Amino acid sequence: MATTHEIKAEPRKDQGKGASRRLRRAGMVPAIVYGAHQDPASIQLTHHDVSQYQKHEWFYSSILDMSVEGKSQKVLLRDMQRHPFQPLVLHIDFQRVSENEAIRVRVPLHFLNQEKSTAGKTSGVIISHAMTDVMVSCLPKDLPEFISVDLIELKVGDIVHMSDLVLPAGVEILELKLGKEHDHAVVTAQEVRAEAEVAPAEGQAVPAAVPATAQKAPVAAAGAAAPAKGGAAAKGAAPAKGGDKKK
Repeated sequence: MATTHEIKAEPRKDQGKGASRRLRRAGMVPAIVYGAHQDPASIQLTHHDVSQYQKHEWFYSSILDMSVEGKSQKVLLRDMQRHPFQPLVLHIDFQRVSENEAIRVRVPLHFLNQEKSTAGKTSGVIISHAMTDVMVSCLPKDLPEFISVDLIELKVGDIVHMSDLVLPAGVEILELKLGKEHDHAVVTAQEVRAEAEVAPAEGQAVPAAVPATAQKAPVAAAGAAAPAKGGAAAKGAAPAKGGDKKK
């Protein structure tokens, strides 16, 4: 059975953007709780408490016991809006949980024994975690806080798929029902091969790259007259050797 964690909230009477800004200035976080065939209710939490809650993994994936004016109800965190550049939480959405209705929750994956595996002990091997959580469906009583992925048998070239995960009783991954193409990789162990440089053949010179600015212009042929500016012959130029002279 999943472990539950208690959080505290208060009812919120004032609504609207102006009221929400006043709450945030007062150190409170506006929130809403909905679902379980009940009307949505506006609530508020202290920002200090929320700052402590969000440090823990269970706040995002576990069933929470929300206490409002002494009454407890089971909820799940569904959305949390943060300030774009300040460490502030702006708004939170919670969903009520019904004991007899299946829920869909992203459950974190905990990877075990990676360093003890054959792949983990082999140099030049990169072990990649393609997924860090997985969406599951189950009754609230069966919801696990996390799913363990034991990598003790992982070898070079192995791929661990979603279908290889060991799920608790009553828990299923709905995506696997869509077909084999949805059985995504969770962990891969790939060997990294360095590309060998192509060596020149024996006696073959290796051409060196010369910057364009360092290259010299071709030398003009001996005896060739340099053209005058504009391409025309210069005025008063001496005739070529061997040419007829005027008398």
